[in-house]
Amino acid sequence: MRSPLILLAAGVLALSAAGSAQATPWGPLAPPNPHLGPVGTSTMHGDAGSSDATPLAGPGLGPRAVSAYPLASACPTLLQGTDGLVVALCTSIAGQRPTVHLLDPEVRGPIGYSLAARELAKGSLLGGVYAYLDDADRLVAVDGDRELVRVAHTRDTDGRWTLTIDDTVDLSAAIPPGDNVTGLVPDRSGNVWFATGKGVVGLVTPAGATETLTLPAGEEVANSISSAPSGRVAVATTHAIYEFRADAAGRPEQLWRAAYDRGAARKPGQLSWGTGSTPTYFGPDTGAEYLTIVDNADDRVKVLIFRSGTGESVCSRPVLTEGGAGSENSPIGIGRSVFVASTYGYPYPAVPEGAGPAVPAVAPFAGGMTRVDVDESGCHTVWENSVRSAAVPHLSVADGRLYTVTRVGPQATTPLDGYTFTVIDPETGAVRSESPLPGTIVDDPLQTSALIATGGRVFQGTITGILRIA
Repeated sequence: MRSPLILLAAGVLALSAAGSAQATPWGPLAPPNPHLGPVGTSTMHGDAGSSDATPLAGPGLGPRAVSAYPLASACPTLLQGTDGLVVALCTSIAGQRPTVHLLDPEVRGPIGYSLAARELAKGSLLGGVYAYLDDADRLVAVDGDRELVRVAHTRDTDGRWTLTIDDTVDLSAAIPPGDNVTGLVPDRSGNVWFATGKGVVGLVTPAGATETLTLPAGEEVANSISSAPSGRVAVATTHAIYEFRADAAGRPEQLWRAAYDRGAARKPGQLSWGTGSTPTYFGPDTGAEYLTIVDNADDRVKVLIFRSGTGESVCSRPVLTEGGAGSENSPIGIGRSVFVASTYGYPYPAVPEGAGPAVPAVAPFAGGMTRVDVDESGCHTVWENSVRSAAVPHLSVADGRLYTVTRVGPQATTPLDGYTFTVIDPETGAVRSESPLPGTIVDDPLQTSALIATGGRVFQGTITGILRIA
């Protein structure tokens, strides 16, 4: 999933585990990447493998306290380091500049605040959206000047916080002018892998050397990328899914490529013509033996599951058969289970240049979620529901619950639609609780990824800032 909130900024202005009825343990999570911050909070999708599963408990089923961080910005990337502070990568509505904010998660008043802020160089709408926290709590991103930057936060003797660029690597010789990085992840050797919108895949070694390769003409990368404990790195393009690794000389090496059904055109509720998935590593043994995406087939989309390392097709299964047949979001992958949420018909106000027209141009947002499990006989559907998820869902392995924000209103969406914080039973797909959130369109999460943080808090980016749910 890429950041529709960035597009909005451009196009519009833009519980504890107690009481859980979980029947089976959720997991395992893959072993932590030593070059990332805490598991569950250091990448947009939780970890290097983009599982969208976390070892932290969410707020549970009880009453909610909701407060806001009104930053006049769209905030798709929310991360938490070892010091407990939240680092947000946002895009200001005025000027549409990427801005790093440092936030205090303990704020409990009606209005939150930014401890420090720092602008980064502006690039394309999708450039620089995906970032991560490294093992020193630094935000790692590629800015609009095609520089890999590491942004640190420090506190002076007067108690004031400052954001500073701690290190840079110039990537302008590796990334053509007019191209921008859309995906970024470290492997277990400390190489920082990146992929660009126009199909350059590369890595930056710990010493700062850069190596790249170019994907076939016409293949674009519109979502982030993922890495496994094996050292493999997964990239999904608008045509195919790949795995790479660093060869003996430290250069990107393609292991395999598998084309998928990309359909006849872009669908409404998607931001590119192809999969909307950041590829997800998961599995019942190591937490990363499988790799999954959702295709973009015309009549009925399918979840595709491959074996990491070989690209062997394990199985595929139609999903979202009771809702909208399309997903811009990365699947949740944990143990033997994959969870897919529909975004078909979601009202994005803008799409990237060159995305092509949607067919049909508009559609109702019916929603829907599907759970598919993998076993020795292949894939089978466990449940489907009609939940209209308006954000990337996350699964807590600590309390055995799925958390998301849902959209409330007619399927033909309007600016007056409301939103609820929703808890779902991953065993059955049943909604366990719903809590109304304040606001209407100004608090639209627009299918971005929440942060389940320490202390049972959830931080959800919106069009205009961040909501804190506790």
